[in-house]
Amino acid sequence: MAFPHAARRPAIVLRTQWRADETKRDPHAHYAQGVTAVFIHHTDTPNGYDCADVPRTLRNLYIGQTRDQRWGDLGYNFLVDKCGNVYEGRAGGADRPVVGSHTLGFNQGTTGIAAIGTFGRGALVPAAMEHAIAALAAWKLGLSGIDPTSKVRLTSTNDKSRYTKGTSADLDAISGHRDGYATNCPGEALFARLPAIRKIAAGLQGRSPRAPSGAALPAGLRSVQLTTHTPASAEQGPGE
Repeated sequence: MAFPHAARRPAIVLRTQWRADETKRDPHAHYAQGVTAVFIHHTDTPNGYDCADVPRTLRNLYIGQTRDQRWGDLGYNFLVDKCGNVYEGRAGGADRPVVGSHTLGFNQGTTGIAAIGTFGRGALVPAAMEHAIAALAAWKLGLSGIDPTSKVRLTSTNDKSRYTKGTSADLDAISGHRDGYATNCPGEALFARLPAIRKIAAGLQGRSPRAPSGAALPAGLRSVQLTTHTPASAEQGPGE
């Protein structure tokens, strides 16, 4: 189904390009019916990196989240560096609704985008990173006809989230990790930039700033939280 407010797909550095070792992950990707919301994270890693070294950082995160955390793969669907480069995280197809392990209780029907770095109070969120996150969110939400400035109803799948299992909550279509789980992630500085990111994303979808941001989902996606299968790996997610 084509939606009138689809946004362009940003350039994405694929797993083959950052040299992910595919023998280390669960070979079976899991999928939802569509992406109805985006959760923003930070990786809680140093900010003083050279963007040319990001593939090595990704490989280190990959090892930690597969071997140590046992999430089966990178938890995040995408990662964005301070230069505005977008990287494919969890395997399964960047353009598909891959179920990640990024926000405990709300992995179904959502995409996790991690900003590479640490963005606590007083940290600078680079403009290139902010715009890349917005462009990525605009594209993923646009595939399901979702307005980035809207509210969407999500249903928790795990009692350890902010909401008990089976509880529905109206959350921003672009939310912070802390909105779904008790954590400081994505840091005070990045969390404070989410309203601006929503606005940029809406603009990239060609939406008028004055257009209403109704919470209703497209009819085919309203039951996504109730009808998708929840694999064990999708019940996991970072607690930071």
